[in-house]
Amino acid sequence: MATGAGLFVDAMLELGIHDIFTLVGDHLNEVLSAAGRRGIRITDMRHESGVTHAADAFGRIHRKPCISLVTGGPGHTNSLTGIATAFQAASPMIAVSGAPSSALAGRQVFQVIDQVGMAAPVCKWAGEPASAAQIPFYLGRAYQEAVSGRMGPTHLTIPVNLFEAEGPNPLPMQPARRAPALAPSADEVEQALELLRGAERPVVIAGSGVWWGGAEKELNAFLRKSSLPFYSVTMARGVVREDWKYHFGYADGALNKAVHTAFKEVDVVLVLGKRIDYRLALGGPRLFSPGVKFIQVDIHPQELGQARRVESGICADVKSTLAAMTASIGKEAWKPRKAWSKRLGELREAWRTELGAVAASNRDGRIHPAAFFSELAQVLPANTLYAWDGGDFIHWGRATLPANIPGGWLRLGPLGTIGSALPNSIALQQAFPDQPVVMITGDGSLGFYIAELDTLVRYGLPVVIIVGNDAGWGLERELQGELCGSTVACELRATRYDLVMKGFGGEGENITKLSEVGPAVQRAFAARKPYLLNVNVRGARSPFTDWQIAGKAKK
Repeated sequence: MATGAGLFVDAMLELGIHDIFTLVGDHLNEVLSAAGRRGIRITDMRHESGVTHAADAFGRIHRKPCISLVTGGPGHTNSLTGIATAFQAASPMIAVSGAPSSALAGRQVFQVIDQVGMAAPVCKWAGEPASAAQIPFYLGRAYQEAVSGRMGPTHLTIPVNLFEAEGPNPLPMQPARRAPALAPSADEVEQALELLRGAERPVVIAGSGVWWGGAEKELNAFLRKSSLPFYSVTMARGVVREDWKYHFGYADGALNKAVHTAFKEVDVVLVLGKRIDYRLALGGPRLFSPGVKFIQVDIHPQELGQARRVESGICADVKSTLAAMTASIGKEAWKPRKAWSKRLGELREAWRTELGAVAASNRDGRIHPAAFFSELAQVLPANTLYAWDGGDFIHWGRATLPANIPGGWLRLGPLGTIGSALPNSIALQQAFPDQPVVMITGDGSLGFYIAELDTLVRYGLPVVIIVGNDAGWGLERELQGELCGSTVACELRATRYDLVMKGFGGEGENITKLSEVGPAVQRAFAARKPYLLNVNVRGARSPFTDWQIAGKAKK
């Protein structure tokens, strides 16, 4: 007769889940042993929050749930930041925490806390089976909740005695299935297309819903049939190549100064799978003119018109909606709006020229981030996948480098969990073992999960880590200096993180001159092992920070 641990692993495999991210502990020994015997790929890490970040990233990449497995008590509380990050990013993950024996409930037992109650506010659903026989049912329920509607994390607490006990007559598990496609009505499609046909200066903005819905093909077909100008943000980065003639870059006003003017001139916006949130200035006057008309497509009905009035709100999945729109346009493609596209192209080129001028005028002395990313762009492999962290150094890179590979532009998500790029890069390299992966971070962000360098080395994952080292919390230093007139708690040591990486068993180099960048990057990728480049940069206020300061100054 199978134990609860065996039932858990059987249920995992039936659901098509073959990976576990974990950190070992007493509550997990039985289930990890069972998973190991069944050939599950187990990635053991150094911090429970890193475990959940990696599982979140794996779910984003594969567009289906991955399992994080941590111990109870502090293991569970450590995992909550990763769960909350996945929740804000609408990322499917099943976060499982062990726990002390439920047979001792109600007594003063070691490491007992209300784990389900703690997890519930930051996940879609949370539960705890009462017996080993219930484990498959609960795991199936967790899976279905994670993938239904707008996706997101779910949580299970499973006490250690349930993993150890036999589970006679287990409850049936719901099979793995995605919710059926939610297609728009013909009237909704025609209303949206009528607004777009009649517009003089329309744009399309695509967000993560395009990626989650697997709508890459449909989006490209619609854009080529309609010739509408296009911007991308979040997980939609890379879904349409940035060298397409009507792709005008990042939709994020904090990183693309061109949209400050462009979006003010827009008369109709089609927003696909993207909340009209802070990235789009809530659709308000900071980015858009008062008379602009919005068409919003979202699978989550509460999002439609939540931030601002929309002229057309379509509660449907993006894939079905784009397919219906393309079919409704018919065989004859729309004529491109040449004057409008030319205007957007000029704004884009002006912003690129401004970035290039900053790089060109700062080639001497301590390395300027803009100059560094200008050099980096020349030597990165064409199929590079990115794990981006947060901070001023990173934002220069996000504003500079193009996104051309679907699913290859991993960001922190709306919670802004700095440091998570390192565990994210672990998942990214495991998902794409034959492609180059670069993690771009600052010295402050690296410190959160620095022990995961050990994980990279133990698993032989050839991630190239670029650390912009300005010996401080650069973004906060800029904000405090501008808004407060002085700085507090913003300085760090100029640590040699390349030597830290070598201490963990990887390779690294220290870069102090711009001329060293290209050769060092080429050596790093050629090494095919974990490699850290410690780039000594000057503190330089990024476009992102300029945007933040401007916003705060208006309040």
